[in-house]
Amino acid sequence: MENLGLHARCPVQEQRARWERKRACTVRELLETEQRYQEQLGLVATYFLGILKAKGTLRPPERQALFGSWELIYDASQQLLPYLEGGYWGPGLEGFCRHLELYTQFAANADRSQATLQEQLKKNKCFRRFVRLQESRPEFRGLQLQDLLSLPLQRLQQYENLVVALAENTGPNSPDYKQLTRAARLISETAQRVHTIDQKQKNDQHLRRVQALLSGRQAKGLTSGRWFLRQGWLLVVPPHGEPRPRMFFLFSDALLMAKPRPPLHLLQSGTFACKALYPMAQCQLHKVFGHSGGPCGGLLSLSFPHEKLLLMSTDQEELSCWYHSLTLAISSQKN
Repeated sequence: MENLGLHARCPVQEQRARWERKRACTVRELLETEQRYQEQLGLVATYFLGILKAKGTLRPPERQALFGSWELIYDASQQLLPYLEGGYWGPGLEGFCRHLELYTQFAANADRSQATLQEQLKKNKCFRRFVRLQESRPEFRGLQLQDLLSLPLQRLQQYENLVVALAENTGPNSPDYKQLTRAARLISETAQRVHTIDQKQKNDQHLRRVQALLSGRQAKGLTSGRWFLRQGWLLVVPPHGEPRPRMFFLFSDALLMAKPRPPLHLLQSGTFACKALYPMAQCQLHKVFGHSGGPCGGLLSLSFPHEKLLLMSTDQEELSCWYHSLTLAISSQKN
């Protein structure tokens, strides 16, 4: 009898049961997290945006720069939640997709939002006092305004994970299969656009930071339009004499070598003077030694049409990271 029971199992029914279990877990998580998300959006709309509007602590341009499309995102969640609570997943998420551009706009404004927040906290005493008072409310559970402002972009990533999982665990014969599949695709595409925006903003921050570290007329504008990859100290090995430590900044198209300013320099202490800029498109890279992965570091050879660099590191892991990043930069330029 036991053997007959085993043979009587239906693989199709078992697969459907697995789909249903995963779908049930996903819809429960999507609903519960949406309820919490809407609550957080509403708290910020009430205790920050609403009161700031009433009190006039921030002028409308600063308030718009700080919160961007927050209220419209809150409205979109308010429209979505009743569908989720009623179990109308397909229609609810399909309708929600009409509001996805709000998340792209919010991401594009994120850099400006953080800059506005830091500027107002520094310069506006009334705003600084107001923010501290609101952050101390128990409803925010210790979160600061800076943390709260990232909630919509964190939620977009959750949307992608949950809606894709929901679509994958919905059978093709389900009435909302096409709606869920389309929603998963649109949300994933939006998440990818937001990721691209985030990467560009982070790169711009790196470029501004590097530009601030470089002094002198020769350094101005050297970092514009590039992608920052890494920076760090390496030893330059000359044909004769002792190796000299130099700071290197690697970008997508160039390697910048810089020399530290004297620590007692009155105006430029802590900055670097640009000594050379090497184009990655003309670089030939080789490991001279450091292949074994031992503890003694290694040596990299970089050949350019009119110059050759020997760069040394006593840290094998650091050398490997530089080799990988340089290889990436060279291949991206040659491709």
